[in-house]
Amino acid sequence: TKDRFKVVMEAKAFPSDRYAVESQVRFHGFDPADAIILISPRDGEETLRDQDILDVIEKHGSSTALVFMPGVQYYTGQAFDIASITAAAHKHGSMAGFDLAHAVGNLHLKLHDWGVDFACWCTYKYLNAGPGAIAGCFVHDRHAEDASLHRFAGWWGHDEATRFDMTKPFKAEPGARGFQLSNPPILQCVTLIASLEIFTSAGIKNIRRKGVTLTAYLICLLEANCGSHVTVVTPKEPNSRGCQLSVRLDRPVKPVFASMSEAGIVCDMREPDVIRLAPCPLYNTFAEVHAAVDKLAKLL
Repeated sequence: TKDRFKVVMEAKAFPSDRYAVESQVRFHGFDPADAIILISPRDGEETLRDQDILDVIEKHGSSTALVFMPGVQYYTGQAFDIASITAAAHKHGSMAGFDLAHAVGNLHLKLHDWGVDFACWCTYKYLNAGPGAIAGCFVHDRHAEDASLHRFAGWWGHDEATRFDMTKPFKAEPGARGFQLSNPPILQCVTLIASLEIFTSAGIKNIRRKGVTLTAYLICLLEANCGSHVTVVTPKEPNSRGCQLSVRLDRPVKPVFASMSEAGIVCDMREPDVIRLAPCPLYNTFAEVHAAVDKLAKLL
């Protein structure tokens, strides 16, 4: 609305999130410079403080339409307190939405219980679906039958009972299904089901428990074997991290990354000096974590 038009988000959000928010703001006739409130870490710090996030929400509450944050920050690996952020947004009548690309299959999420209004994610990371795989979307039950919600409607989001009647006007399917645009790619759905069955069998609580232990072991080995050559950017507090550890090197990352890859160690890099290590609890072992750090230490 004219009085409630701001979007609160992190300053270092993944480009897709930034582009989506900027384009939506412009579509509704507002200037991103006025409408987008960016939260940055304090000077000399890598990650956001929980209280700083809540303070920004409090400051702009009456004019904020949406608080939009990641579940896990893609660069630093910081996991955010989704429940507290959601509660802070709702206190001022704002929506709370989350990009869970790095959180789904990684953290133990309770979106309904936390009251999250909506969330979206990809499945090609921790859900093992691979590049180009189908995405996911969550819409809270309290919005399930709210036909007044603004959306760019598509045929596949129309009420299934009358979809093939080719009727008008648009009648949304309840919940997240009403935001679908077209029919999903069947082969992608089938392969994703195979991965989700494994998650169901293992249990997200067990997966998360092992993930916390694996990353704690990784931190311990990095500090013991790599010393001053590395700095762990990701918070060490278990509740503030997922499986990913972002590690800053004391040298350019490209040669190190290339050597790690040649040794069969699958990791990731971000220019100019950060390597991302993410031991996955479904299939990575403690021995593999040890081998990865041993190789990294020799390179440094």
